[in-house]
Amino acid sequence: MSEAYTGGCACGAIRYEITAEPIEMNDCQCRQCQRKSGTGHGSYLTFPRPAVKAEGEAKHWDVVGGGTIKSRAFCPTCGSPVYLTFPGIPEIFIVHAGSLDDPSRYKPQKVLWTAAGHAWDRLDPSAQKFDKMPPR
Repeated sequence: MSEAYTGGCACGAIRYEITAEPIEMNDCQCRQCQRKSGTGHGSYLTFPRPAVKAEGEAKHWDVVGGGTIKSRAFCPTCGSPVYLTFPGIPEIFIVHAGSLDDPSRYKPQKVLWTAAGHAWDRLDPSAQKFDKMPPR
């Protein structure tokens, strides 16, 4: 790995450093991600949990999507969405691409839930597409 992935919220109250390469990078066009992002999709990097060091107190909002509980973490001060965890999959840690200090490191490989996507939401044409959640 060349350098750690670092990031956090807009006001700096929450920070993270990740010393591993992403397991995957994906865009998700499900309705929950649209509402969370305020646009047509959310963009995420998935990392192995042991490689993550996080500081600061996040507020959590648990939602069910696709039969799985997601715990969305955001800053209680500035409201920035920062990361997600899955209680049923504790070995992964997912960060919002926009929370990276260097968002140019994000390179989407997959687009999930294209069935809920909008024609105006233009995504990387080379990314693999899935109507819903792909099998793991």
